[in-house]
Amino acid sequence: MLELYKQVFESSYDGVAIRDADGYGIAINKAACRITSYPEAEFVGGNIKDALKKGIINDSITLAVIKHKKPVTKVMHIRGSDVLITGSPIKNEKGQVTHVVLIIRDIAELNKLKIDQILSLALKMKHHHKDNMKIHEEIPVYSDIIAKSPEFRKILAICAKIAQVDTTILIHGESGTGKEVLLNFIHRLSKRANEPLIKVNCAAIPPNLLESELFGYEKGAFTGADSRGKPGLFEQANGGTIFLDEIGDMPLDLQVKLLRVLQEFEITRIGGRKSIRVNVRVVSATNKNLEQLVNEGRFRQDLFYRLNIIPITIPPLRERVEDIAPLAYHFLQKTNKKYGLTKRFGDDTIQLFEDYKWPGNIREMENLIERLVVTIDHDDIQWSDLPFLHSPENPHQRTLKKTLQDLEKKIILEKLREFKTTRKTAEVLGISQSSLVKKLQRLK
Repeated sequence: MLELYKQVFESSYDGVAIRDADGYGIAINKAACRITSYPEAEFVGGNIKDALKKGIINDSITLAVIKHKKPVTKVMHIRGSDVLITGSPIKNEKGQVTHVVLIIRDIAELNKLKIDQILSLALKMKHHHKDNMKIHEEIPVYSDIIAKSPEFRKILAICAKIAQVDTTILIHGESGTGKEVLLNFIHRLSKRANEPLIKVNCAAIPPNLLESELFGYEKGAFTGADSRGKPGLFEQANGGTIFLDEIGDMPLDLQVKLLRVLQEFEITRIGGRKSIRVNVRVVSATNKNLEQLVNEGRFRQDLFYRLNIIPITIPPLRERVEDIAPLAYHFLQKTNKKYGLTKRFGDDTIQLFEDYKWPGNIREMENLIERLVVTIDHDDIQWSDLPFLHSPENPHQRTLKKTLQDLEKKIILEKLREFKTTRKTAEVLGISQSSLVKKLQRLK
């Protein structure tokens, strides 16, 4: 049984220490040593009066308990750390104090717990209760595509219809909204599903090389050209689909040649004389306003009309709040599997995800979750791990800070009305009286 007591003593997360009636240290657990930076060898056998003389502590709970023969709680400063200590007396049959048991807690950790509780309360006031696991386990309507929001489901329904015909499609949306995911969905449901799907980023290829990439070239067409010539991406996509991403960045002179392809479905290689027939479906995408570019003379109007036969606009993630939770769990599961980890979202993390504006959309979320999974040391991804909460320029941070301040003010005033004095209120809140006074001044 003695061994069991020792194990319980050492396994306590809170610090526990024992002194006798003369103020000598009897025992101290590892948690207390960690919180107070007080080595066991110095505590055991050391006297409380010596610690006071040396300035290791600024007050003595032990002496107060021995004097008053009842529990005493105080905030103390020990070797640079503020700690909350509760001392309780152990008495003999005659009512005399023989030992004092000290329970020690880190004020910084207590404050973090209070912030967590305040944040949790704030979020519960803003959101309906959600069962995260049920959200995670819901099966999306469209196989491997996450689509819980009505807006995105409607888009998928339209894409499922137009996938069966070869009409030209223009997908518009902010960067990272999932334009390529939509392309893959359309191609997979089309009659061309077993044929090539060629993807071209018009912004990533230098303008002087883009024409040869798209339409190919004959041997000897220019210095450095392959002596055998080279088929272009349109030829490689023959029978299938070609995706022209960032179409708004295509040079004007090349837009003329693309227009001819869309009208005649023929291409001519650089340096070539004969036309080559191609059978391709063209899907293009942009994050720019093409109509505005047309008005500015930076995009051909006739090409715009050719590309814009079936326009599809993907709303940004901030307008598809219902998709945020299932997407987050999807990326968490994917990243855990990739690295063999078992990270999970802590309380209220998903609600904060839903409040955030996601300027980088789905791509930003996927990258953020992967970074969190591989960098944090603990298993639960907490609200305090989220980088967007710590940016003072972020409007979300200002909103969260204001919410926390309002709740903190409400809680403090309620406790102050209940306990009347700042001393008692501070004790109940687990902070020092001076800290409470400063908070009252700050909160006005």
